[in-house]
Amino acid sequence: MRFGLAASLTLALAAPLAAQTPPVEQQIAAAVLAMPANLRADATVLGYGADGKLVEIRKGSGNMICLASDPKAEQFHVSCYHNSMEPFMARGRALRAAGTTGAQVDSVRFREVRDGKLPMPKSPATLYQLFGGSFDAAKNEVTGARALYVVYIPFATGATTGLAEKPSGTLPWIMFPGTPKAHIMFTPAM
Repeated sequence: MRFGLAASLTLALAAPLAAQTPPVEQQIAAAVLAMPANLRADATVLGYGADGKLVEIRKGSGNMICLASDPKAEQFHVSCYHNSMEPFMARGRALRAAGTTGAQVDSVRFREVRDGKLPMPKSPATLYQLFGGSFDAAKNEVTGARALYVVYIPFATGATTGLAEKPSGTLPWIMFPGTPKAHIMFTPAM
């Protein structure tokens, strides 16, 4: 059987993508490791289909959403956040998918929040991340990853929270003060 050049290239490009996409169970197991064990079983998980697109791979009954590591990314990266942050997070993903980059993503989102088009949480909302390192599916553990923990408090400032607006050792501090993306940064060694 002979294939044309286009068909051969399509098969050659599609095969590695499908081979690189981990099984759904493995994506779920890795994604939820970013947050405390008591929240994992009920989390909704967004992961990657064989076509490389981000889709819901598990509907949870809890209030947390986790993102599996992108198989096309150079480094391991999973995050879990409170579902009240989903409109903001989803809008960021949509903007990046449409080609918007860097600070422009936040410029658009911040404007949409100010214009009342993009809702933000009414209460503090947590985000947990693991990045770098590697996931061992056989052991269901991540090694060598760095952890990041934040609590989003839209529009908070140092004055409204009593937190510093710049990092100082291992003390918590507020990043992006006064913006929709304001959040308390925590050093995981705390």
